[in-house]
Formats: sequence, structure tokens, C-alpha cells
Amino acid sequence: MASVVELTYYPVKGCAGTSVGEALLTPAGLAHDRTFMVVGEEGVGRTQRRDPRLALIRPTISADGGRLTLHAPEFEALELRVDTASVRRKVDLFGTVHQGIDQGDAAADWFSEVLRAPSRLVRVPPEHDRVTDGRTPGTSAYADSCALHVVSRATLDLLHRKLAERGLPPLPMNRFRPNIVVDGWDEPHTEDRAHRLRIGDTELGYAKLAIRCAVTLVDQGTGRRAGPEPLRALAGYRRATEGGVAYGTKYAVVRTGRLSVGDTVDVTSWGESEL
Repeated sequence: MASVVELTYYPVKGCAGTSVGEALLTPAGLAHDRTFMVVGEEGVGRTQRRDPRLALIRPTISADGGRLTLHAPEFEALELRVDTASVRRKVDLFGTVHQGIDQGDAAADWFSEVLRAPSRLVRVPPEHDRVTDGRTPGTSAYADSCALHVVSRATLDLLHRKLAERGLPPLPMNRFRPNIVVDGWDEPHTEDRAHRLRIGDTELGYAKLAIRCAVTLVDQGTGRRAGPEPLRALAGYRRATEGGVAYGTKYAVVRTGRLSVGDTVDVTSWGESEL
């Protein structure tokens, strides 16, 4: 029987996640997931692709979303009152223009110092109406695409075997920054074929495979690139037809509710893998 063994949300896009025992699932994913984004001077969103030091930043957010606290090694923590009412500004997420609410100069100065580059922090507006793509359409805040990223332990175990065959050590699950980790599926990449999931009182719909990028090369503990793995190993057995390598699956939220570590993961609809 498959079950949830990890739940993680990432308050600030690209920064460290917060692991929890239970979470509210909203139409845009786990509550508070990627509701903030760091942008450069031109409003372009920063990610670990170019700013791996984001991994060093550990945000924590209050249950009501009203206070955000930022932590980073060798820097004094900064606590912010979250602004959801100020003037909106344009921000760029992978070439698509969205709106963001700037969180003020104190946050901008803090991120600029930690990242060693001029930066500002924005929050997704309450009226954010982004529509995500995939087989099951949905919405998300500042996630790369869909609301939820799911990876199974069996999938990671297979990668470990591939790495071991080449004399390489295993990699932690956080290299892939999933929201939900599932254990109990015997076959690796079962998430590719699980097209409708029921977890607790929530329901998820398959959107698409997760095509991996250079973020997987970043050691999440040090904020440094440590490549070429896992991309080199994945290229040997997980090449996607549209290019790149696929690892893990993106889902849209079909029914909101609460879900917890330990909840059974029921597959209510199966399909063929798109790989």
C-alpha cells in the first residue's frame, strides 16, 4: 500500500523548503508554496539555475501567511510583515509576465546581500489567476509550472542503482525538490502512469512529466553546483521525446482539502507513460 512519507512546501521560489506533517491543499498546491519570488533589477525571477545561493535561504511563514522570516548562514534573520495590498508590479517568470507585490526595501537589501546581486522580493497577488498547462489544467503561484511535484522513493532507488553501477554515491531526494514523496510503489516511475490520485480528502490529476534542469545539479546544503549528476545518469535511461530528461510528475489539484504524512495514496485512474 502506497502512502505519503514526505510533504514539503517552498515559500520562496528557489529557496529551501519546509517539511511538514500535514498541509492544506489549495487550488494552487500546498498552502504557501512558491507564493514569493526573488527578482532582479528588471523584474526577472531568480532561480537556482543562475543563483544557486538561493538554496542557502530558509524561509519560514506563519500559518496565516502574514509573517515571513528569512534565515541564511552568517546573516541575521529578517522578519517581515507580508504585504498583500500595495501597488502591483510586472514580474517575468520564464518569459511570461505576471504581477507581484513588492515586499519592501528591507527584504530587497537582505536578498541583495545574501545573493550578492541586486534583488527584490515579491509576493503573488491574491487575485493571481495563472492557468497552468498539461493533461489536467490547473493553477499555481510562482512554481515552474503545475501545482504539485510528486516523486516516489522507488524512483529515487532506481537512480541510486544507476549511480552505484558507475561507482557514484547516492543523492538526497531534495535535489529534486518535490512537494510529495510516495513510498510503497514497487515499480520505479509509477507516478508516470498514476493519472488520478486520491490522498486523504484531496484529489490530484496528472498534468505532465517533470523535465529536469540544472537545479538538480545544486547541492541543497551548500548552495553550490555539484554536477554533472544526476543529469548525466538520467540521460542514460530517462530521455524525454521533447528533449531533456524526465524525473517525477507534475499534478494539478482536482479537489482541495487536507493531506498528511501517512495518508494512503490511492490511484483511481491509470494511464500510459508519456516517456
